[in-house]
Amino acid sequence: RSTMVKHTFFNLGDYFLDRNIREGRGDKIAIYTERRNYSYNEIQEMANKTGNALRNLGLGIDDRLMMLMFDDPQFYAVFWGATKIGVVPIPVNTMLTSDDYEYLLNDSRAKALAISEELVPVISNIKGDLPYLRDMIVFTENGAQVPFKHKVNNASSTLKTEYTTKDDVGFWLYSSGSTGPPKGTVHSQYSPVCASENFAKKVLMLREDDICFSAARLFFAYGIGNGMFFPMSVGASAVLNRSRPTPESVFYHLKRFRPTVFFGVPTLYGQMLEYKERQDKETGTKPDPNGDHELSSVRICVSAGEALPVDIYYRWKKRFGVDILDGIGSTEMLHVFVSNRPGDIKPGSTGKPVPGYELKIIDDDGHEVPRGEVGTLLVKGQSAAQHYWRNTEKTRLTMKGEWLDTGDKYYVDEEGYYWCAGRGDDMIKVGGIWVSPVEVEGCLLQHPAVLECAVVGHPDIKGLIKPKAFVVLKSGYTGSEDLIEDLKKWTLERLAKYKYPRWIEIV
Repeated sequence: RSTMVKHTFFNLGDYFLDRNIREGRGDKIAIYTERRNYSYNEIQEMANKTGNALRNLGLGIDDRLMMLMFDDPQFYAVFWGATKIGVVPIPVNTMLTSDDYEYLLNDSRAKALAISEELVPVISNIKGDLPYLRDMIVFTENGAQVPFKHKVNNASSTLKTEYTTKDDVGFWLYSSGSTGPPKGTVHSQYSPVCASENFAKKVLMLREDDICFSAARLFFAYGIGNGMFFPMSVGASAVLNRSRPTPESVFYHLKRFRPTVFFGVPTLYGQMLEYKERQDKETGTKPDPNGDHELSSVRICVSAGEALPVDIYYRWKKRFGVDILDGIGSTEMLHVFVSNRPGDIKPGSTGKPVPGYELKIIDDDGHEVPRGEVGTLLVKGQSAAQHYWRNTEKTRLTMKGEWLDTGDKYYVDEEGYYWCAGRGDDMIKVGGIWVSPVEVEGCLLQHPAVLECAVVGHPDIKGLIKPKAFVVLKSGYTGSEDLIEDLKKWTLERLAKYKYPRWIEIV
């Protein structure tokens, strides 16, 4: 007779989607979009049909499905449809190059790729082999293209959920949070529940009547928490914006959909302030932070991805009358684990530990440092990733038993607030996204004029970090503004836009 213990059923799609139906929220709006709104019932039907269609393609438990998709309702349908049948979705950055996607597809060994129609050309430009990819499923704003559309249309709207547990793999997110190529960060089915319970419910006090709007995209750990896991954990609603999050676009969505919680990154907050302050100056308007404006429905703003400059916090508060809660999270911990909180904000600091997480700051020998002294920040919590895919060495270096080494340098002040003191490695965080100086240097070194170069982080006039390059020219070349512009153009044509050096100094 078997003595094996049967693990308790838990499925990510069942918890975040089907549970809301069982609890009576089927007719409630889950997603607001420019085209139309979608109820929880409609999202469930889309997810169930998509899950059945994926099964009909031959995808099954533990198979991997890469998602190169904009922030559309179809993102929800694919992600939840996949998790309900035990398939592992892997959302990836929509701003990368063909070479990047070739690496990600081959590293993950994804059997299928779900992709937004506009992004098909960048996949078509892949020059190398994709030996593991079997199917590419193309989605428009209206749904899937033929032939997958027929599979979805003909599929049953009732989906048998795979028997999974809390410890089964739920999804991956690719992290470039330290040197080297991107790493597949493997999360369990239960990670998003922990992040939602700890940060969304205990810090943001998220409620069923909240409407969440995240400028950060769903393919980010930060964005998928803000725009999917958090609202669905409490039966709330989300606003989706598939277009680029420019100040104009973000203000339009804020004004139209009147969200109650807004999630951004410091770079965007700075751009939005500049946009509004310029408008105020041109029109001679004296803004009333307590009056009716685009953010008058918002009860709290959230920031992560990079440190929020003190100046931006105070200008934002003065202009809109709303606090920004600055915090820090990571792909490996899934979301924010240190944060300021409503009624307890110390501008410039990252705040205090989020409930459910333990922190310690250590020196190079692994000993905890005294209060006020800078060291490496370690965090412990149940939302931590299981491991890095096919990277045992980096897993052991980063995931030290129950503790995760963030690579960030921090200190704690006398009142218990945590203060960021920079990175432990040479990575640069630009607009909330990690950039490897080695990658930018490698690109510049391919230019015929460049002999040597070094790329570092450099603050712009708002105190936000951007790449700066120092370049030694080859013999026969002379530094000029034209050459500097040519070098910038060279990197812009070969790298994702956020990676190019904003300043180039000839030395």
